[in-house]
Amino acid sequence: MSRERHIPPRSGTAGSERASTGRVPDDVLLDAARACVLTGGVRRTTLTDIARTAGVSRMTLYRRYPDVRSILAALMTRELGALLHGVNATVAVALPARSRLVELGVAAVRALVADPLLRTVLDRDAELLLPYITERVGSTQRLAEQVLADLIAQGHADGSVRVGDPAVQVRALLLTVQSFVLSWRPATRDVPAEPLLSELRHLLERSLTP
Repeated sequence: MSRERHIPPRSGTAGSERASTGRVPDDVLLDAARACVLTGGVRRTTLTDIARTAGVSRMTLYRRYPDVRSILAALMTRELGALLHGVNATVAVALPARSRLVELGVAAVRALVADPLLRTVLDRDAELLLPYITERVGSTQRLAEQVLADLIAQGHADGSVRVGDPAVQVRALLLTVQSFVLSWRPATRDVPAEPLLSELRHLLERSLTP
């Protein structure tokens, strides 16, 4: 991935650049980053490309995001966080918490494997996601865990979810769903998608049942 950096501007332009930074919403910069990544992948995207697409100076972008990695992290958090919350909103609130967790897990896999941004990263630059599998839990994963934690707590309260350590149960659910998402392409080369999702539903249901 390009980690393009820029020399700070001369003092004569610093004031105007700072003002420009304050006027440009984050979403404008992130939208431009999304367009660039979808077109050329992460490794071929530079801060110059993103700034040009956003219609701002390179230094305006650099002051907010020092390299492509940082803006990609913010972009993925925005995009996947919104997707997960949108999926959660489609699950019927009248269902018991366990049923909502199962439906959420299956629906999240469907949505994530079809998401153009995640699909592009997985197809072209999958190694960039490796730290979030082998080294640390990222901000997007934390957002998912917040949603799961709320439903686990409700499930314990209504008796629909097996009582256990909430943090452990949440992490296990995250890892299960995440594995389906990250391995979806090779997993469905010789196994039909719908039966695989049905098996996921079964796994989640049985693991959560008291």
